[in-house]
Amino acid sequence: MSTPAYSAALAVLSETVDVDLHDALEVALVPLRGRDPVAYLVDFGHRWLIPLPVAKGAMVPVDEDIATTMAGRAFIERQPVVAERDGEFRVWVPLLEGTRRSGVLAVTVPEADLETLADLEMLGVFAGMTLAATAPFSDVAHLRRRGRTMSLAATMQWGLMPPLSASTSRAVIAGVLEPAYDIGGDGFDYAINGDDVDFAVLDGMGHGVASSMLTGLAIGAYRHARREHASIPVIHAAIEAAIDGQYRGEAFATGIVGRLSTTTGELEWSCAGHPPPLLLRDRKVVAELDYEPALPFGLGDPPGAMGRHSLEPGDTVLLYTDGVVEARTPDGAEFGLERLRDLLERESASGREGEELLRRLVRAVLDYQVSELRDDATLMLLQWVGPDLLLNSIVPDQRPSAMSEPAG
Repeated sequence: MSTPAYSAALAVLSETVDVDLHDALEVALVPLRGRDPVAYLVDFGHRWLIPLPVAKGAMVPVDEDIATTMAGRAFIERQPVVAERDGEFRVWVPLLEGTRRSGVLAVTVPEADLETLADLEMLGVFAGMTLAATAPFSDVAHLRRRGRTMSLAATMQWGLMPPLSASTSRAVIAGVLEPAYDIGGDGFDYAINGDDVDFAVLDGMGHGVASSMLTGLAIGAYRHARREHASIPVIHAAIEAAIDGQYRGEAFATGIVGRLSTTTGELEWSCAGHPPPLLLRDRKVVAELDYEPALPFGLGDPPGAMGRHSLEPGDTVLLYTDGVVEARTPDGAEFGLERLRDLLERESASGREGEELLRRLVRAVLDYQVSELRDDATLMLLQWVGPDLLLNSIVPDQRPSAMSEPAG
């Protein structure tokens, strides 16, 4: 059985910092007799798949709508999608940076058997990891992901963000921010450190660059304390001290910082004037997680008593900023917490993986508001799979498979 020529592709990539992923993919596809590779990157708003440049003189691929195209279907379902065309097969596979989907890879091959599809799935991982490794050297991928002009505040904020999702055999974490091209005050961060998942959701007061700078300071203080192996109360105090020291009570940020043990399911968190997380169990919202909140970061209040909860395998925790529930229709009707709870239950019943579930939730918020959001809206999802279970529930089956549709 032929497999992609990874050694030859790596040789192409190692020749120069000015990486041409298209050339490397063409070389890799030779043993499979594949051709016309196109890497599509998901835009920051998660509405479009935007192609990277292809060979000179070739027809320029068009953007693909995630909601209505076969490329979008491969992205949403995280599986190969196949269409027969003139005796050949056009295949779309997820473009993965580790466990995070960053787009779709499209390739034409003469055969689309299960072995070939499995090889193409791994080629999607290869392409995704290549893009992740080369991102610091070029703005090309970042600029292609921009579906439209991005504000300075949003550019600053996206520069602070971790990947939008990550997973291990024991846990899944994912986040989403809107409005993607003009966000300023909201932010989140996380790290998977051994048996722990550390996380934070932050919402700086105001809008624009000033708000982005405030949230950037909060995230910086959070990361610094987290990387010093600090406890949750100490991390909380570090964020408070950083904002108070810089702004002297003239600015504040709400937020939640927490830690999940992936061996025991023990969740602990500290809250600074932020909405309480929702607990989803067996696809039902069973509780708002109780806590003793402190005042927002920057107002001189020490951490309150920590919240603690023992999760059960499969439990999901949803954190959100007030911009989600405060989205309004033109006549003033609020999106509200009950609508968020209902949508969470409905979307979780679909079995979508974490990042896709959040994408659908935030699309519902945007569709409800119709116009631009008045305030930033951020969602973060944290699922404890369990100590000895395979990824399930929100995380899809990762076995190679195909969904075929006739050419059209």
